[in-house]
Amino acid sequence: MYQGVLRHYRERLPLTEATPLITLGEGNTPLVAAPRLAREVGCAQLYLKLEGCNPTGSFKDRGMVVAVAKAVEAGSARIVCASTGNTSASAAAYGARFGLRTLVVVPKGNIAAGKLAQAIVYGAQVIALEGNFDQALDIVRRLAEAHDITLVNSVNPYRLEGQKTAAFELVDDLGDAPDLLCIPVGNAGNISAYWKGFKEYHQAGRSHTLPRMMGFEAAGAAPIVRGVRIEQPETIASAIRIGNPASWKLAVAARDESGGAIQAVTDDAILEAYRKMAQEEGIFGEPASAASVAGLFQLARQGMDLQRARVVCVITGSGLKDPDTALKMPQAIREAPPNLAAIEAALGGF
Repeated sequence: MYQGVLRHYRERLPLTEATPLITLGEGNTPLVAAPRLAREVGCAQLYLKLEGCNPTGSFKDRGMVVAVAKAVEAGSARIVCASTGNTSASAAAYGARFGLRTLVVVPKGNIAAGKLAQAIVYGAQVIALEGNFDQALDIVRRLAEAHDITLVNSVNPYRLEGQKTAAFELVDDLGDAPDLLCIPVGNAGNISAYWKGFKEYHQAGRSHTLPRMMGFEAAGAAPIVRGVRIEQPETIASAIRIGNPASWKLAVAARDESGGAIQAVTDDAILEAYRKMAQEEGIFGEPASAASVAGLFQLARQGMDLQRARVVCVITGSGLKDPDTALKMPQAIREAPPNLAAIEAALGGF
């Protein structure tokens, strides 16, 4: 039986005999073929890595279990993070599992309800900051420097160690690395972690090739693409609404070393990919996760030859994280009185 990231990849993680091997069942997420999208985009094979199947509904759990386990090993009783939502949910869950006091700082009014509900129900102390994520991260970094509390944002190196295990899984499932890995970019830790994992597996002889890393920021929050910090990032994809990524340099290194690219995709393109994933492949991801699919379609429009390519798009979080976006879709709900003729009419007739 699968026993979680810490046990399954123990030899490839910075663990000691004193590291507690507690799990919520993170990792081992599905890799699902997407044949209809593959035909539309013109690639040989397309797979979606469903990281929304992690315990709290996002990829954050992979890194959080390592970061929190190492905090417990070091004797910490408190953890803290800034978050656009998913990190706070994951930190609160693993903090609860390990019996730690968890403090999360979120930008007021800019966190999806599903994510905020998770942090609250897991028992975290939630502070709604009158500012954006970048300001929240600055504050929690200073808080961790001034007090005995462990910071568990992706600036904590143990986070990326856990997140690299997704790359291991891809190679294990596919038998080699994909040709292209398409991934959303917000705070930029995940693209960095995947590249670290691919390189480690390649060096160990577990894969013959390395992928090109194709990262996608939202156009309204694209500091790496623009080359400047974005003071007021704006995008419907709240999980990547970040103007000054903590792992900026690592993401650029992953891009350059792999011969890949980091591009920006518009909110309209993200929402179209969000709809396509759900209605053509039955995959419900949160808007930010659809940036990877939107980016792949953009690459095809730009003329990239994908006919022989095996592509993986990382779907970073569950659509249930942000149900409001789905409910705002034009065709979401039609009303009708309780009789057959009215229902038939509402359905467009038979």
